Amino acid sequence: MQVLIDSINKSLQNATAREVLEYFLKRYNNKVSLSSSFGAEDQVLADLMLSIDKKAQIFTLDTGRLHPETYDVMDATNLKYNIKVDVYFPRTQSVEELYQTQGINGHYESVEKRKNCCFIRKIEPLQRALADVEVWVTGLRSEQSVTRTQMPLVEYDENFKVIKVNPLIHWSEEDVWDYIKKHHVPYNKLHDLGFPSIGCAPCTRAVKEGEDVRSGRWWWENPEHKECGLHKQ
Repeated sequence: MQVLIDSINKSLQNATAREVLEYFLKRYNNKVSLSSSFGAEDQVLADLMLSIDKKAQIFTLDTGRLHPETYDVMDATNLKYNIKVDVYFPRTQSVEELYQTQGINGHYESVEKRKNCCFIRKIEPLQRALADVEVWVTGLRSEQSVTRTQMPLVEYDENFKVIKVNPLIHWSEEDVWDYIKKHHVPYNKLHDLGFPSIGCAPCTRAVKEGEDVRSGRWWWENPEHKECGLHKQ
C-alpha cells in the first residue's frame, strides 16, 4: 500500500486541489467520501467535489452538541447544491452510559475523559461512515496546528483502513476565504465571530487575533493533545 501512496503523492505533487479530487473521483467513483464538519475548508471541498460530480458523497458527524450555526450552514449547503448530506449520530446507549459515568461535561476534567467523549460522539460514528469507503477526503491544512505540520497530501490511514486525501494541505487561510468569496460558498457564521476552527459547542470558543487557529479547540489542554482521534499521527 505504501508503494501506491508514494506513487500517487509523486504524480500529484504539483496538482491543484481540483485536480487531486478529479483524480480520485475518476478512479474510485462512489467509494470516495468527504467528511464535513461544515467548517470553511470542508465547504470549499464540498463545492469543488460537487462541481466535478453532482453525486459526490459527503457525510457529517452530528455529535449531539453542535452549534446552532453549524446546523444553519448544513441546511444552506443542502439547499444550494440540492443534496442531502449523510448524517451519522452516536449510538444512544453509548451516550447514556457516557452521561452516567462522567456526567454531561466530564470532558473538562481530563484528557482521558475528553477523548472518551470524542470516541463515542465522533470516532465510532466515523467508523460506520467509512465502512464502505476507500478514499476519505478531509479539509486538513498543514498550518492549522502543530499536530498537522507533517501531514502529506495522500496517506494511508491505518486506523480506518482507507486512503486519506488532504487536497487543501498546502492552502493558506487566505486561499480558503478567497475561494469562498469568489464562488459564493455558504459558510458557518461563527467564522465571522472569531471561530477559525469549529467543533462541538462545549469544546470550541473564539480566539483572539494572532492566536493559533486551533487555540479555540480544547483550550484547556496542551497543544500536542488537540486532536480528537479522527486524525492520528
